[in-house]
Amino acid sequence: MSDLLHFSEHTLQEIALGVMTVVYITRIIWLMRFKTGKERQPATGLRGTTMRNGVLYSWGNIAMPWAMESTRTKMFIYGQFVIFHLGVTVAIGLSFIIPYAPGLLESALLVRILQVIIGAACVMGVIRIIRRVSDLYMRAISSPDDYFALILLTVWFFFATLAVPNSTAGGEGILLTYFMLTAFFLIYVPFSKISHYLYYPFTRYYFGKTMGHRGTYPMKRVPEPRR
Repeated sequence: MSDLLHFSEHTLQEIALGVMTVVYITRIIWLMRFKTGKERQPATGLRGTTMRNGVLYSWGNIAMPWAMESTRTKMFIYGQFVIFHLGVTVAIGLSFIIPYAPGLLESALLVRILQVIIGAACVMGVIRIIRRVSDLYMRAISSPDDYFALILLTVWFFFATLAVPNSTAGGEGILLTYFMLTAFFLIYVPFSKISHYLYYPFTRYYFGKTMGHRGTYPMKRVPEPRR
């Protein structure tokens, strides 16, 4: 292993993680300055639709595609979402496995599983790029950051897929590119729209608390009337 690759796998990643952590802690401290407003109406709704249950339901909403019309009627889009974000998780995990637990990648089965997951996420990234460019409505709501972040992630998935075997037999180019992109990704994310996941627990808490108080969360499934 060259000094550059060792630096990329260890020191560079540690610096990038440090920067991301500092920015996120700063943002969370800033968010905690805002207090939730008091409810101005009495609690309503069926028994069980409390604030606490509303918050829990709101947090878990992301794993319940049947609970929202936008995902219930477009399961393929939801499937893309799941695969894409699973790929992000696995590709980030890979950046820890290679430098700190490389022995795990001696398993051919695990290598293949990781490549399939990250490779599938890469394909989903290409599909998302095409959809964002070709769909009139997606273009209307897209910013340059949306395109850059999506293309960056898709390219990162591509190199992560190739980097899974952790082999330098053909040179260190693949691993170097993967770790350089990972470091850039970690520093860039807190300043981009990708950081939306940081706000998810907070926004869903406020929303679930209010909807639970008003008696609409958790939602009750009502059979559709016969026609």
